[in-house]
Amino acid sequence: MMKYKHLLSWPIDDFPKGKKSIHLLPCMVSSEPAKQSKKDSNSKYQTIEVIYQDNITKIVLRRPEKKNAFSIQMYKEVSSALHEAGQDDSVLTVVTGQGDYFSSGNDLNNALQPFTGSLDERVKGTTEIVRKMVCSVIDFPKPLVAMVNGPAIGIATTILGIFDLIYASDKATFNTPFSNLGQHPEGCSSYTFPRIMGLAKATEVLLFNKTLTAREACNVGLVTEVFPDATFQQEAWSRLRDYATLPKNCLALSKQLIRNVEKEKLHAVCETEFELLAKRANSEDVINAIQRFFQRKAKL
Repeated sequence: MMKYKHLLSWPIDDFPKGKKSIHLLPCMVSSEPAKQSKKDSNSKYQTIEVIYQDNITKIVLRRPEKKNAFSIQMYKEVSSALHEAGQDDSVLTVVTGQGDYFSSGNDLNNALQPFTGSLDERVKGTTEIVRKMVCSVIDFPKPLVAMVNGPAIGIATTILGIFDLIYASDKATFNTPFSNLGQHPEGCSSYTFPRIMGLAKATEVLLFNKTLTAREACNVGLVTEVFPDATFQQEAWSRLRDYATLPKNCLALSKQLIRNVEKEKLHAVCETEFELLAKRANSEDVINAIQRFFQRKAKL
């Protein structure tokens, strides 16, 4: 039987053959081809692309071969890109990606990288990287939009509760399979989901692994609007380009009026969620849940 020393999230890709131990660490896609523009910071990044066009900063997750799973480097690069976008002259920022997934969650390879120091130091270091990305969304000063064109899993779903608009293709789905792996909600979802969906539906999603279709996610308030997949890119981008003609400072200040009242609360919730993930990382039920998960996958 496999032994799992440390568990903070789950992999979405297949478990690599021949691995006898693993350290699992905690945990956004569009089919539109990325276009070059006059103002482009792509050379700075390896896992994402940042494009400035039509008064919009677009952050594209570019790991389609991994279904845009979040590697440690991607967590860092998204945090950096959001920090820069918050200070540039764009009116709004859009997070999207390449391929047929919004994001498959945490990349398994995060758990396979060698590390030095104690396990506790590894846990704290990794959770801090993910926490900083969540905080960069909480603190983002302008309208922040997610375009979801396919499945969103784990943190790719939970973090949507702190975006301002979420447009989705009717092919998108939303799933947070925490309990299947002995895990706990993150991305501030333990607070935002009950407020958005109501307690009963949030409990079904966060505790009992309920997968929402795009229409269901829209009906409970997580998604702003759903578009037919065939016209998703055209309709959503047309609307966003119109929004980007509105007064930049007016939009930013209005968003801050709406959001700032809860910013302190969101940071506190985020801190509590990651503290619990770190504390429970090596618990028996987490280890057993991960083992059962891989045993089920091996039988498929």
